Amino acid sequence: MPADTPAAPAPAPQSTGGGTGGGTGTGPAGPDSRIHNIGYRSYDGPRLGRAYARRSLFAQSLRGAYGLGRSAKSKVLPFVLFGVMVLPAGAMVAVTVFTKAKELPVDFTEYALALQLVSGLYLASQAPQAVSRDLRFRTIPLYFSRPIERVDYVLAKYAAMASALFLLTAAPLVVLYAGALLAKLDFSDQTTGFLQGMVSVAVFSVLLAGVGLVVAALTPRRGFGVAAVIAVLIIPYGAVSTVQAIGVETGNTGAVPWLGLLSPISLFDGVQTAFFGAETGFPGGVGPTTAQGAVYVLVTLALVYACYAVLMRRYKKAGL
Repeated sequence: MPADTPAAPAPAPQSTGGGTGGGTGTGPAGPDSRIHNIGYRSYDGPRLGRAYARRSLFAQSLRGAYGLGRSAKSKVLPFVLFGVMVLPAGAMVAVTVFTKAKELPVDFTEYALALQLVSGLYLASQAPQAVSRDLRFRTIPLYFSRPIERVDYVLAKYAAMASALFLLTAAPLVVLYAGALLAKLDFSDQTTGFLQGMVSVAVFSVLLAGVGLVVAALTPRRGFGVAAVIAVLIIPYGAVSTVQAIGVETGNTGAVPWLGLLSPISLFDGVQTAFFGAETGFPGGVGPTTAQGAVYVLVTLALVYACYAVLMRRYKKAGL
């Protein structure tokens, strides 16, 4: 090559990307370039804590037990059963007032036991609704990711179901009491009976709510849960009543009160017979004595605690 020939110019560096940063071989930033900070900001508002979460879950569960906050279809059955529970009390009040009877057709402590089938249907329909969906759709870990613990969830659900049952069984007693006062029956007797009845249905509600929730929590599918709750309430009670009747017929009446410990319904019957002045529903009218009633109370408390313990264990597994 001739010595006076100029060297070829070096090629210009080529861009390797369309970014806006320097030092990478890219062009300068355009006039519309922006840097956006999309990071999360810390929450500066009030922190209401576990107590608020527990109350909220209780209120939501109690409302749900009567279909409030849910579809119109969900409200039909609970309110129909509520009406079926209250209407007989209204009819009894009307009969008492217009016939000027000296007492109500039924004692306050007898009403819940007389309409136990309605209470059982209500529990069977609403207990699975309270717990089965959370288990079936695996939303339990979402609850526990908030400032709420397993004990809060269990207590809120248990209290809500017991409160819903209490509303169902106490409302007719309020109607009966109002009717008794309207009929000018003895105020002292009616007030005493009313208070005994309210304490009785409170025991009834806590006891049956625990049994219903345990059965529903162990059967996450709602249809199976409904059938299982009905079976657990009806089959043992029917079996106990049958064996008690056989004991009366064969003269073994001493075994009748002890057999009542084997069914939730008969267990409740024995408690209110021994301590709330109720007439027993056991065959032959053979109710527990006061000493036997103490055993009924202990068994009732043990069953309630057992239901709580089973729920805690069930949700320990479900919350993983």
